Amino acid sequence: MPWPKNTKYLGKSTPRTDGPTKVSGRAKFTADVALPGMLYGAIVRSSWPAARIRSVNLAPVIAAPGIRAAIPAQEGTFEVRYYGAEIAAIAGISRQAVLDALPLVAIDAEPRPFVVSETDATRGESPKVFADRPNLGEGKARNTGEVEAAFAASAAVVEGTYHTQVEIHHPLEPHGHVVAWDEDELTAWSSTQGVFACRTAFAQALGLPQNKVRVVCDHMGGGFGAKFNPGAEGILCARLAQAAGAPVKLMLTRFEQALAVGNRPSSHQKIKLGATADGKLTAFQMEAFGTAGFGAGESTGGGSGRASFPAPYIYTVPATRVRQGTVAINAGQACAMRAPGHPVASFGMEAILDDLAVKLNADPLDLRLKNDPSEIRRREYELGAEKFGWRQKYRKPGSAPGALKIGIGCAGAAWMSGGKGTQAELQVNADGTVEVRVGTQDLGTGSRSVIQIVAAEMLGLAPEKIAVRVGDTRFPPSGSSGGSQTTASVSPAIYDACEKALAELARLSEVPDPKTDWLTACKKLSAPLQVRGQWREGLSAGGACGVQFAEVEVDTETGFVKVKKILVVQDCGAVVNRLTCESQINGGVIMGLGYALYEERVMDRATGVVLNPNFETYKLPGAADIPEIEIMLLDMPERGVIGVGEPCTIPTASAIANAVANAIGVRVDSLPITPDRVLAALGKVPATQRGASAVREFEPVFRHVAALPATAGAKEELPT
Repeated sequence: MPWPKNTKYLGKSTPRTDGPTKVSGRAKFTADVALPGMLYGAIVRSSWPAARIRSVNLAPVIAAPGIRAAIPAQEGTFEVRYYGAEIAAIAGISRQAVLDALPLVAIDAEPRPFVVSETDATRGESPKVFADRPNLGEGKARNTGEVEAAFAASAAVVEGTYHTQVEIHHPLEPHGHVVAWDEDELTAWSSTQGVFACRTAFAQALGLPQNKVRVVCDHMGGGFGAKFNPGAEGILCARLAQAAGAPVKLMLTRFEQALAVGNRPSSHQKIKLGATADGKLTAFQMEAFGTAGFGAGESTGGGSGRASFPAPYIYTVPATRVRQGTVAINAGQACAMRAPGHPVASFGMEAILDDLAVKLNADPLDLRLKNDPSEIRRREYELGAEKFGWRQKYRKPGSAPGALKIGIGCAGAAWMSGGKGTQAELQVNADGTVEVRVGTQDLGTGSRSVIQIVAAEMLGLAPEKIAVRVGDTRFPPSGSSGGSQTTASVSPAIYDACEKALAELARLSEVPDPKTDWLTACKKLSAPLQVRGQWREGLSAGGACGVQFAEVEVDTETGFVKVKKILVVQDCGAVVNRLTCESQINGGVIMGLGYALYEERVMDRATGVVLNPNFETYKLPGAADIPEIEIMLLDMPERGVIGVGEPCTIPTASAIANAVANAIGVRVDSLPITPDRVLAALGKVPATQRGASAVREFEPVFRHVAALPATAGAKEELPT
């Protein structure tokens, strides 16, 4: 890889270029956009989990004070399949005017039976989410080797069931748009992970040519997979603006976020694992199902919005048999969420591996070193174990003295990452300043800083000499920010543009090496120099590995789990900005901590409503919950730039869960690991359906999944 070896900025810790703008409050997010004559929009949502909407009368709303537009979400009769589905949208001169008018919408609806529990949905007498197919869909199958023979020859076999919850998308900035029309041209200020993807979706939905649509995302407050497209709210906002003849701002509430923007699917995994006496894995079998809400009824493919995930994840097992089903329920559908499928798969596989270590009386770290095919990950385990003090700290599960028990655990991860497709425009001015324009978006992860640092390194300039413009479809095209691809897509394009700019500047100025006499070369320009760069092979790569070690303290009298420390060992190819890279990893670990201990959507079986739709009742880690997070980066410039946004969140919950099991000597098999589940695992309180007691309830479903007709399903490729 041609990245420079002796660097001034690349690989160092450089403060974010947008830091002062954000901390001073000058950064403009979608909610900050204020246009002359702007109206405020809101969505009328279904109060039925399942119903046939026969008609929507908007006349009373149009007549209400301050209301300027009202439109139905769909024409004619239509079905709603979850509480919160879009029925209509209205726009008015103030937020209060809109809120006052919402109850005036007259809806003629035929409520229908509904189901919001996965296990309820699989029973024969249960209401069907879709009339033409069962709630439990076809199975996705993967088979390798002779499974029965491999189990029969195994010296040790363990079985377990593991459950993960539905996790809601709750970025700090909710979904939202401001849309304005200028005759037949549309401009949308959107909180989006993909300005170009958003432009395409707006154009298709509204019947516009793409050159009539502009999407802008100057700053945004987080996107973890649910903000790739405008969503129903964006299209409704555009239609409202068109109907009203005025700009409209439509920002979702936190309650709407809990209902309608997507979530991470649940999973229920029944796993059987075999090994030789010395711990070499021989056979793996799994029946699994989960729900992606009403979206699960579509198919059982491996898409990120469905209850499907890679198994047996990162480990080499000669004989495997996997059946995965997906269950439709009357709830908001799932979508991609940071490393879709992988934290789910990691939890089940890493748990059964530790349970196998207990049966073999083996160190779980040694079991991983023996069965992990990745040379990089094995190296990470060894480096991390030494740094963490694994060999000194590890003790037999449950053997820690006292009521406050300390435990440790570890887990590994893989992610495909990669990147390509970005173009960049670089302008050199006669005063020596530089402007870089890229149509990517900065989710808050520091993409602006990455662009600035690469340009500064390549041109030999101080970062403050380089202005970065992103988040606009009028800039050179770039892809959506997902799959940990942004840095690996953008950096090579900036590299290419800078290299071309230096060559052209040398030609125009007759200064052989402009980097050594930059101002002299620039002063000879008669007009600003503009060059176009594009993604180049050989500057970035795919496939990131990582491991994490966790230390926890469990109070066996209250069930409270406190995470004391997380050590992350992460490879990321060439480190561009160490500060933003470590910030990404910190964020990923904190998100994994929430998945492990706090976050869980709670549905009311009687009403179909999400019972914890806000930050008071939907628990997220607070400042007091954050442990010491230590990060070891494997800076490997020879591999090129590799994204780390997703691999760093995959193994966190697994490592914490294994540490809890090591502390108390029994497995808490359900996420999140709440105090009641810890106490139930210890036999100190009656088990509930939230935990291991649900095994009897799930068993018929597992048998059903194992017998499902299977669609063809190739094993998902993972980097080794």
